[in-house]
Amino acid sequence: MKINFKSIVAALLLLVALPLAAQDQACELNCDVDVNAEQVQSANKNVFQTLKEAISDYMNTTKWTDAQFSTNEKIQCRLFFTITEWDDGTGKMSGNLQIQSMRPVYNSSYTTTLINFKDNKIEFTYQENEPLVFAEQEMVSNLTAILNFYAYLIIAVDFDSFGSHAGDPYFEKAATVVRLAQSSGESGWKAFEDTKNRSAVLSAFTDKATSPLRDILYDYHRQGLDQMVVSVDKGRASITKCVETIATVHEAAPMSVGISMFKDAKLDELVNVYSKAGTAEKEKVYDILYDLYPTEQTRLAKIKETSN
Repeated sequence: MKINFKSIVAALLLLVALPLAAQDQACELNCDVDVNAEQVQSANKNVFQTLKEAISDYMNTTKWTDAQFSTNEKIQCRLFFTITEWDDGTGKMSGNLQIQSMRPVYNSSYTTTLINFKDNKIEFTYQENEPLVFAEQEMVSNLTAILNFYAYLIIAVDFDSFGSHAGDPYFEKAATVVRLAQSSGESGWKAFEDTKNRSAVLSAFTDKATSPLRDILYDYHRQGLDQMVVSVDKGRASITKCVETIATVHEAAPMSVGISMFKDAKLDELVNVYSKAGTAEKEKVYDILYDLYPTEQTRLAKIKETSN
C-alpha cells in the first residue's frame, strides 16, 4: 500500500490549526453569572440553578460580533440576578440585575470598572431546564432580550474604551434590541417610561445631548489610565477633562442615567487617581464632582484628604 505522506502532513497541520482557529474565534465574553433567590419562598429552587447555568452558557458561548477574540482578550463581566418574586405555575420571575464589566489598564495589573449598573425592573418567564435561544433580528423572549441588550452594551462600552467610537456597531445592535422589545409590551424598554430603564441607558450613550459620554470612555481609559504608566500627570490631565465633560453633560441633561453610571463606576477610582495630584487640581475636581453628586460628600472628601 502506497502511503501518501503529503496527505498525512496536511491532515496533521489541519488538526493543529483547528484549535488555533477556535482560539482566534473565541466568544467575546467571560461572564460570571449569579442568581440569588433567597427572598423567594419555595421548597424547590432547582429552577434557579438551571436558570444560572442557562444564562452563563448563553452569555459565554454566543458569538456576539464578527471580531476575532483570543481567550485572554475576553471581556470580563458579571451579571448578578436577585429574584424577589416567582410564580411556580407560570414561571414568571421578577427582581433586579446588577451589571458589571471591567477592562485591564495598559501595562499594569490593575483592572478598571467600565459598567456598574443596577437594573431594578427585571421581569421574564423561565421554566426549569428551558434552553435560551439567540436570535439577532427577533425577540424570542424577554429574558434573552435583556441578555442581548446588556451583552451588546458591555461590548460597545469596552470597544469605545480602546478606540474612539469603536463601539458604534454594537450600540446599533443594542438599539435594535430595544426597538424589538418596545413593541412587545414588556416593562423596562419604553422610552420616557423610566429615567433608568434600558431605553434610558441606551439614550445616555446615543442621544446628541449626552453623546459626550462616549468620548469620555475613550479619553478616560485610553488617553487617561492607559497613559499613566508613561506619564501620570498627562494621564490624569485627560481624566480631569473627562470630569469637566461630565459636568457639561449634566448641564444639558441633568436627569440622564449616564451621570449616575459614571459615578457608580468611577467615583472610588478617582480618589486614587488624584492621590498625588496638586492641591489646586484636587480642589478643582472635588468642586466639580460635589456639584454633581452632593450626597456623596463623604466619599468625595477623600480626594482632598489624600497626601501628595
